Amino acid sequence: MNEKKISGTGGDHYLPYEERAGNESIVYFTRDLSSAGLEKIYQKISSEIRGRVAIKLHTGEPHGPNIIPHAWVENLVKKELPNAHIVETNTYYEGGRYVTEDHRKTLAINGWDFCPVDITDEDGVAYLPIKNGKWFKEMAVGQNLLNYDSLLVLTHFKGHAMGGFGGSDKNIGIGCADGRIGKAMIHTIPGSSNMWSIAQEEFMERMTESAKAIVDHFAPHISFINVLRNMSVSCDCEGVAAEPVVTPNIGILASLDILAIDQASVDLVYALKEDERHALVERIESRHGLRQLTYMKELGMGNDRYVLIDLDNDEKRILPSFAVKDVKPFVKD
Repeated sequence: MNEKKISGTGGDHYLPYEERAGNESIVYFTRDLSSAGLEKIYQKISSEIRGRVAIKLHTGEPHGPNIIPHAWVENLVKKELPNAHIVETNTYYEGGRYVTEDHRKTLAINGWDFCPVDITDEDGVAYLPIKNGKWFKEMAVGQNLLNYDSLLVLTHFKGHAMGGFGGSDKNIGIGCADGRIGKAMIHTIPGSSNMWSIAQEEFMERMTESAKAIVDHFAPHISFINVLRNMSVSCDCEGVAAEPVVTPNIGILASLDILAIDQASVDLVYALKEDERHALVERIESRHGLRQLTYMKELGMGNDRYVLIDLDNDEKRILPSFAVKDVKPFVKD
């Protein structure tokens, strides 16, 4: 098997804030992990969400224990986005979401039946261009994604077996690529017997180029929310087999900048005490997941510097260390 070599672009090296350069974006923060907290923070980044609205979230494998609570999303849809559709794609691996029929059963099991769910690759694929990509000129996505005017990227931030962490970049980079063509383009060396043969830096770059296709297609009508709750080192695609959560819950972030929100999410994790962050940081660095952030910057997808606005304290500017100073040890709901 011809495994790809690491390109030495620092995906295992955390870049402190003071070593970053460039402009700052706005990132909102609340510690209120509830329906009300999600609704409150959405209102801060809702200005560009209009027309036919798609909500991209990870709906999870059957009975997944760590996904965003469906009641929170139901409240948001009913109060703020009454005509929105959840959008998903079928998986690359065999499981509860591999084919559309099983996928819809899983959606019902996990409570995602309160509004229409569009499995966007059910009827085929479309190709979106990728500007200045190293690996791709276009990405195969579910063709029904092109039926929408706006995209709300609602992400459960957590670890990931391949990506190190799963934030907004992963949610759309993998989650909008169709289940057979697009995901194979990201994950598999053509002709390899190992479907996961692309890893580390190259995987992060391919995934991020896919995300860029989505961002460019919807811009400026795209917004991002990351929910830092139940952060297992495992992705929600592992369902009930996910590793136990040991990282404290932190809160919810929102931004109009995909790089800023994922960078802020990572910064909040790194701002935790060593014993609180160890497991998730080890997962991120061992997979070279930080390459997602540096490659987003290289592709011009946003800023890795940001103003963190505390919605719980009169919208004051705060540092990540202040945001996490009162976190409690994780306790399962």
